[in-house]
Amino acid sequence: MTLIKNSLYLRLAITVTLTFVLLGYVFYWWSNSLAQHSQFQAEQRLHIELAEHLAQDNPLLQDGVYDKPALENLFHTLMLLGPAFEFYFLDPKGNILTYSAKPEKIKRKRVDLIPINQIIATPEQVPVFGDDPRHNTRTKIFSAAPVYQGETLQGYLYVIIGGEIYDSIYSAAKADQQLLRNIAWLGGSFVLLLLLLLALFRNFTSPIRLLVKDINAIRAANFDQSKVDINHWKKKTNISESNEVVQLGDNFYAMIEQINKQFQQLKHNDKIRRELLAHLSHDLRTPLSAMKGYVETLSIKNDELTANERQQYINTALRNVEQLKLLIDQIFELAHLEDGQVSVNNETFNIGELLHDIVAKFTITAQQKSVKLQLSPQYCERMVFSDIAKLERILTNLIENALRHTAQNGEITVQITKVNEKLKVSVVDTGSGIHQKDLAYIFDARYRASNAIGEKNKHAGLGLAISKRLSQILNSELSVYSELGKGSEFSLTLSAAQ
Repeated sequence: MTLIKNSLYLRLAITVTLTFVLLGYVFYWWSNSLAQHSQFQAEQRLHIELAEHLAQDNPLLQDGVYDKPALENLFHTLMLLGPAFEFYFLDPKGNILTYSAKPEKIKRKRVDLIPINQIIATPEQVPVFGDDPRHNTRTKIFSAAPVYQGETLQGYLYVIIGGEIYDSIYSAAKADQQLLRNIAWLGGSFVLLLLLLLALFRNFTSPIRLLVKDINAIRAANFDQSKVDINHWKKKTNISESNEVVQLGDNFYAMIEQINKQFQQLKHNDKIRRELLAHLSHDLRTPLSAMKGYVETLSIKNDELTANERQQYINTALRNVEQLKLLIDQIFELAHLEDGQVSVNNETFNIGELLHDIVAKFTITAQQKSVKLQLSPQYCERMVFSDIAKLERILTNLIENALRHTAQNGEITVQITKVNEKLKVSVVDTGSGIHQKDLAYIFDARYRASNAIGEKNKHAGLGLAISKRLSQILNSELSVYSELGKGSEFSLTLSAAQ
């Protein structure tokens, strides 16, 4: 019930109805006033010289003779000839001396002379309204003329146009059936126009009601689009042909789709987070358990162990501590990158010098594994514009990953090639390679290929995920090409310095 009361269509219908009623009343009042004004103007203009003619043609008035009984008889006779007029004779001060009406009907003893003098002076400015002697406040159109005896003003002949008899007959005529029928037709036309407008408003507000229905339905379903069959608001090809409601509906549908995509993404991210936490808890538990076992052994059997055994246990516990520290550092680094609060400090530098330093850092490790680590070309003077610290972190992770998957007598080559206006830095190894089914997940957090070889206990599984996120921060693209049993190639594109 509240929804009906608050309906936009209902409010529009009530507003339009009241507006039409008000407009109808104003139109009726205005047309009636205009018609009455035109009628008064025409009648007064038509009879403007009536009083003057009567004053000039009547011997009693022309001679300036004042004979009250004779004037009363004259006025009575004139009223019989013209029942639409009322006749009065005024003295020079406006006092009524004689008249054509019964004494009990006269309500005034005096008539204001200002309108009389105005119409005598400027007869073309009509309508002019004068006092009605038969009413205390009413005014009517009139005709007036001065009455002189020689040069002396005797008074005024004051003729009311449309007297009391005329008003009563005219009022009865206004109630004529034909006039009522015309008014009924006019009122019917207004009602028909009102109904047509209400129908148009209902048609205009129909999309709004449909949109409100969709909004209420999706809200009741907790914004789950799969539980509600909402309308597909499709905008027309020509945007000018789509009204605002259709555009609003289309944007609402797009918003719901986006919200549901975000819901699905949140669910997916939550699933990944749970899996990541499960794997990380296992990775954290493994070195902790090993470290705890060796420390407990040292604590319980310290006196029974030889110096070499004691040192071996301590070294093993230290290796587990290092592995645990490495894992924790990578977790914090990845969390920091995912937070989006990382600043980028781009600068121009020689890429060849950076690669020489990075390769030199891994030379001893590569020699210990009998792996050939080289730079191609050996000397490079190309300048790039990037964040040197983040780029070094990416390349360090890639070389560490290559060493981890390359067997003895294998090769790892860091290559620099020019591609259009950019430079491509690649880390190519002859290691175990990656299975095709694993390539789609190679940069996921906690991923480790099933064919990884060597030093598995030191691999935390976050290096490639960190490298991928860093490359995105540098507006670059880290890609991989690999064949199982033949090796892998990780490539990164960089912007050349201008």
